This record gives sequence, structure tokens and C-alpha cells, in this order.
Amino acid sequence: MSQSGIQHARVRRALSLALLSASSWVMPQCIAAPATAAALTNVPQLSPNALKVADYAVAKYDVAMVQSLTQLVSFNTQAVEGKTPDTNPAFVGFKSSLKQLSQDLGLDYADHGYVVLIGLDANSAVNNESKKLGIVTHGDVQPANPALWAQSPYLLDTQSEPGKLIGRGTEDDKGAIVTAMYAMKAIKDKHIKRARRIELLVYLAEESDWEPLKTFLASYTPADMNITIDAEYPVVTAEKGWSKITFTVPNITISNIEAKAEASTQAPTLTAFSGGYFASQVPQQAEAEIEAVSPALLTKLQTRAAAQQGMKYRFENHCVDKLCNLHIFADGKAAHSSTPEDGVNAVTHLAALLSPELNDKPWPQTSASLTVAAMNELVGLGIYAEQFGDLAYKDDFMGPLTLAPTVVVQTQKGTEVNINLRRPVGKTPELLAKQAREALVLWQDKYQVQLVDIESYWGEPMVMKDAPQQQTLLDVFAHFTGIVDPKPVAIGGSTNSKLFPNALSFGPAMPGVEYTGHTEKEFITHKQFMLNLKMYTAAFIELSAVK
Repeated sequence: MSQSGIQHARVRRALSLALLSASSWVMPQCIAAPATAAALTNVPQLSPNALKVADYAVAKYDVAMVQSLTQLVSFNTQAVEGKTPDTNPAFVGFKSSLKQLSQDLGLDYADHGYVVLIGLDANSAVNNESKKLGIVTHGDVQPANPALWAQSPYLLDTQSEPGKLIGRGTEDDKGAIVTAMYAMKAIKDKHIKRARRIELLVYLAEESDWEPLKTFLASYTPADMNITIDAEYPVVTAEKGWSKITFTVPNITISNIEAKAEASTQAPTLTAFSGGYFASQVPQQAEAEIEAVSPALLTKLQTRAAAQQGMKYRFENHCVDKLCNLHIFADGKAAHSSTPEDGVNAVTHLAALLSPELNDKPWPQTSASLTVAAMNELVGLGIYAEQFGDLAYKDDFMGPLTLAPTVVVQTQKGTEVNINLRRPVGKTPELLAKQAREALVLWQDKYQVQLVDIESYWGEPMVMKDAPQQQTLLDVFAHFTGIVDPKPVAIGGSTNSKLFPNALSFGPAMPGVEYTGHTEKEFITHKQFMLNLKMYTAAFIELSAVK
């Protein structure tokens, strides 16, 4: 999930001046604070009920919400191969907690295996049972590397950085689940008359497998108006298509003649190169191993490493007779792969560190050295596929195609490479597959090597037009932020909105603020948590109440 509006990083940074900072509420001097924003010309007034209940929700349920988030974060709900939400103990516990919380809040609960439905029925005489306001989210999470967190990712951390609620799922998407449930509770408390049932759909494999959700929707009638709370504000009306290119660089067998020549000169040889943790995260860590490293080469490496911005390196070596076996550890900055501009990709930066001009001659051909060559020549340090043949393009609204190598792993077959892309409208899957294949063919011809298991997948971008709730959601956002006349945005992420009728994403992340879902040290600020509660409460009332 998440990234931003119309033209990617520059627009996001500009918007941040008027929105939330990473840790606190920021309101520019030229814009009234949220409490008085409604008095501004062009900032819409909401119904008195929506405003009163939104304020009530925060005053009443602040502490309880944090407690509930603590409970949900404690379950490591990442996908485990061979297990389902009914056989994985973490998911069983998570669903049990959701059921108990639903009962405590007076909401109905139904367990459908991969899908949990939590609802607040309409209470109007004009109720049509088929009319629902659907709220779509997910309860599964991406993996987390505990070594990169101040404490366990599954213990809500409120102390190490005051003002932040740190833990896996706080922003993506357990925080949003809690917020929606307490918004429904506040509406129930105040007996707001509604013509629509409010129904929260929590899917439990959004990060790994959409097929069970498609199967569920084949026999379930979704709401005719849906809000996905798995992206960002103000309102998302377009999403890029999740895409990938994968291939394996084969292991290279050096002939006896070449081996003797290399041994006689003791040429440095790149023997290992890997990095990344999972497919939708810009990798924070990568590593490489080099044999027969001279003091001069080590100095070059260290000098070049010190010049890379945003990267940290650690060098470990074991030396015999002035030559060393060197192990390099690279540390960058993780980010959601849909917003590669927010991260510092350790894989691509380590490859740049090891580029051939480092030596007087190219590295001897190994799977590792060829992988480094592929990273440098097909990707480089760019994020828009500038070097990958003719792949690069952009759409005026959705922005450019983005590209990020996310996982590089050595196997018995060779070095497997996974590149995650997010594509806008403008090119067909057939053309993109052709262009990717042509770029890889040219690269293989240059190195006289045959890549293995080349595959590409090109997900469909989504553009939602004329959804009936769009203006209401923009009005709610404008009222509570003081941002005058906000416009819909496009994001690079891919949410379950694609599977539901009239589905628009509405939060939980603010535009212009770095999204932390899928990163190491994911968090949501407490102030954002409460602001989301206000906006969700008001939006649910405006869209479901009897007019």
C-alpha cells in the first residue's frame, strides 16, 4: 500500500508542508487549524452529528484504542506456507481477539476463514437489507527482521520514540482495523440513525494471495459503496498495477585453464552477492563476499563506500599473506516497494560499489559478478526503469512506472533475482513483457550467458471514476485537515479496492508523509491514530446516515 499523488515524490514532499509530519501535526500559518477550518470559505461543513460523534470518539476511546492495537499487533500474522488462517495459531489467536473485541463493542462478527466480517446494522425504518457501506482492510502483515527493531516487532512500542506507536501492522493495517471498529462503536453509542449497515471486511491474505478473497466474493454480495482503508488520503482513485520481473543468474563453472590463470595472478573474485527480505520491500540490507582482496582494493572499496549517501557499510576480512577474503555488509533504508523514492536500496548501492571500474579489469565471471553486472546495467541507482531497455514510461495522473530489485538470493541453481515494478496505464502487458524480454536478451548476448526461469507479470492498473462517495470523503478530509479543495490522487500501491464495486481508498496515511508499512520499524503516530478516528467516524456517518 501507499505512496502518493499525482507526480510522485515532488508532489508528496510539497503536500507535507500542509499535512502531518512523521511525528506530529503540522499546520502552515496560511491555513487555519482543523478546529476552525470549517469557517474558511470553500472548506465544507459536515453534519452536526458527524462532528459531535467524531469528537466524542476521540475523547472516549483514545486509551482503549491503543490497548486494542497492542493486542492485535502481538500476533505475527504473516503467511506461512501450507497453513491457512484456520490452521496457523497466530491467525487463530488474531481472529479470537477480533471476535472478543467485536463482542465488547457490541458489533456483530462472522468468521469465513480467510475473511472476517464485523458489522453495525442499520437502525432505520427505511433500511434496505442490501444497502451496506463496505469498509475493506486486511489483518495479515509482511515479515519483520527483529534485529532491526528496538524491541520485538510484535510488542507495541510506545516508549522508544514518544508520540509513535511502533510495531508490525500499526500502519498496515491493524491500526486501521482498530480505528474502524471504534468509529462504529462511537456511532452505536450515539444512536445515529442510519440507512446502511456498516460492514468491515478484514481479509487475511492480502499480502500474499488474493485468490481466497476472489473465491469468497463469488458467493458474497459486497456493498455497492466501499472504502478501502489501506492506502492514503485524501482519496485514492487510481492505483498502479503490481508487477514483477524474475530470473536466475546461473552458477558459472570456470574452466581448468581459466582457473589456473586466475590462481597464478590471484585475481580478486566476487563469490557471493545477495540482499533483500521480501518482494514488496525496498531492501535495507545486502552483502557480498570477495576472495583475494589486496590492501589497495580494500582501500578503494572503503573510500567508495564512504562516498555513498544514505548507506552504511561494515567490512570483515580474513587475511593471509597480504590477501584477504572480504565479507561486505551493506545497510540502507527499507521502504514499501511502491514508494522506492522513500528508501535507499542496499542491493543496488552495493552493486554500484562493486562496479567493474573498481578493478583494473572485470571481475572473473561468477553468478555473483554477473548479478552485480545485471544490477548496474539494467537498473543502476534509478527507480524508473531508465536503463531497462524501453520499459520506462509515465502517465500524467498516475505518474511513472517504478522499479526496485527487492530480493536477490543464492540457491543451488544460481542467483535468483526478483524485481518489483508498479505500472500506470499507458502500455499493455504484452508490450511490457516484450520490452523486458528484449532488454534481457541483449544483456545475455553481451555476456554470453543464458539466464534461467525468466518470468514477468504485469498487474492491471485501476482507475475508479464517478464513485458516489468521492466528494463526501474529500469534504471530510478538507474539514479535519483544513486543506482547501483537496483532489483525488493516484498511488503506486495495489489494494483490494480493485475487487470491489465503487471502492475508493481513504487513508490511513497522510500524503506527503513517508509511509512506514513494509519497513523495519513501522509506526503510526498517536496524533494520526486519533485524527483517523475522527475522519473515519465522520465519514461513516455522512455515508450511512438517514438523510
